[in-house]
Amino acid sequence: MKLSLIIITAMAAMALTACGSTSYSSENAVHTSASTDLVANGPIYSACRKAGRKQASRKHCGCVQGVAHQSLGPSEQQFGATFFDDPHSAQSVRQSDRHQDELFWTKWKEYGAQAVQMCT
Repeated sequence: MKLSLIIITAMAAMALTACGSTSYSSENAVHTSASTDLVANGPIYSACRKAGRKQASRKHCGCVQGVAHQSLGPSEQQFGATFFDDPHSAQSVRQSDRHQDELFWTKWKEYGAQAVQMCT
């Protein structure tokens, strides 16, 4: 059980450290003034930027948010963004026996894998 949490955490960290990508499309994407790269805005982008990680640039967090726009609904993005401030809550959801938590965790894992793939 602990190993799978480490793997999910590593996937999220890899997504945050990955290079930005324009392989997503989002109606919430904006062009940065410094380049033609797209940066998506949203709750995961904001949480990523506020987390204070060295690799949490606009480009990196924008890519991760762009994948979230493709993979998660708005309420799922809001809920997942809370994991940045409280990583223990992610473990609680992962270990929960509630059906809703199990459904969310499955989507969150898929999102993490897609973010790693698209933002690397």
